[in-house]
Amino acid sequence: MNSTAAELVRLLTVRGETLAVAESLTGGLVAAEVTTVPGASKVFRGSVTAYATELKHELLGVDATLLAQRGAVDPQVAAQMAAGVRKALGADWGLATTGVAGPEAQDGQPVGTVFVAVDGPFGSGAGSAAGGKVEALRLNGDRAEIRRESVRSVLALLLRELASEQTGNERTQDTEQNGGF
Repeated sequence: MNSTAAELVRLLTVRGETLAVAESLTGGLVAAEVTTVPGASKVFRGSVTAYATELKHELLGVDATLLAQRGAVDPQVAAQMAAGVRKALGADWGLATTGVAGPEAQDGQPVGTVFVAVDGPFGSGAGSAAGGKVEALRLNGDRAEIRRESVRSVLALLLRELASEQTGNERTQDTEQNGGF
């Protein structure tokens, strides 16, 4: 079990918040990683694996013009996927992955180009467009390695967001629930 996924489930449980995932190149691996954690059912709403480009529009509400002009491997597409799955599945937080795992380039993007995104109830002053954050990755390795690193990166992105937004009261509550100081 991934310690990042376990920490995410723990923090989301403490906060009483939920998660939904939209995946393309990872093909369900993010959802699988989260659901390996005991207790994930308390926070995990579900996922949409929108591998085909048109499904990103039809199921997740990604702008069709954006997809036609830039293709599926684009930071705005990742952001819209995260926002779309959050809305579609009624979750507090949405995660998304889109990119090129290989073996060939796609949409003019080389193998290893990946965008991961998070959308959630960001506090004011978060400085992010449309309530979401996107990270661009340039990954090396074979198809499996690129997909694994994409999963790790998107989970780490959400973990950083949750940790940065946690208030003193939530930290106190979490510590008390876990028998700490």
